[in-house]
Amino acid sequence: MPVPSTTPGLTRRQLCGALALAAVSVRDDALARAGADLPLAVEAPPGFDPAGYLVSEKFDGVRALWDGRVLRFRSGRVVHAPRDFLVRLPGVALDGELWLGRGAFEPLSGLVRRDDPQDADWRELRYLVFELPGAPGRFDERAQRLREIAAQARWPGLEAVAQTPVADAAALQARLEAVVRGGGEGLMLHRADAPWLTGRTDALRKLKPVQDAEAVVLAHLPGRGRHAGRLGALRVRGTDGVEFQIGTGFSDAQREAPPAVGSTVTYAYRGRTGSGVPRFASFVRLHEAW
Repeated sequence: MPVPSTTPGLTRRQLCGALALAAVSVRDDALARAGADLPLAVEAPPGFDPAGYLVSEKFDGVRALWDGRVLRFRSGRVVHAPRDFLVRLPGVALDGELWLGRGAFEPLSGLVRRDDPQDADWRELRYLVFELPGAPGRFDERAQRLREIAAQARWPGLEAVAQTPVADAAALQARLEAVVRGGGEGLMLHRADAPWLTGRTDALRKLKPVQDAEAVVLAHLPGRGRHAGRLGALRVRGTDGVEFQIGTGFSDAQREAPPAVGSTVTYAYRGRTGSGVPRFASFVRLHEAW
């Protein structure tokens, strides 16, 4: 629209700048909303049959969306990647993980959140892509297109995640165990015939190992809401000395009469944080000394 030649309190140049900033803000808000419309996985139950799915490693990275011009976190915030990294990305929308390697999530997280990115810091980082947001066709067709895009880039920083069929539940479990032994986090399963979908869908599943261990009860923490007046969580110490809380897995009877302070309990968990705290700790049973 035409800009007035005079505006009280603003010069013409200042007004033009303000209008430009407003336009950028509107565009960024729209992109942030679009970033929220992503496919989200549900858990694959034990013994899951992978027939009809393509399987890939679940990478412990930082999810990032490329719209052909701007790289963003899932939240919609801009990833301040070096220009040399960005100019090598193709002019099509991509969904993937920024990744430094197995077991390197914490240094990766610090690196990608810096406002002053350095080319040298990003040379070992890879963008592992697994989807073409909004693209037509089946997932196996989109996966093939991703392989072609990565091959055309001829750059190790861009890699299409390998998607392969697995014969049966036993083979799936064997592959999971192999990935975990190598320091990986788990597996992702995507229906080969699925169109582009957003939100949580069973067309996309994740499979991670469930481990168990023992811990000594240090304290009973009071419950809230429907658990008011009874156990909310156990404060425990693991065999490695790490203290944490277990707040799920209890029956109503166990919340009414929880394991005694000083007793040992068995809990299930799915991996550990960088500081050693079990992830998603859940009560299994009172540990019996045989």
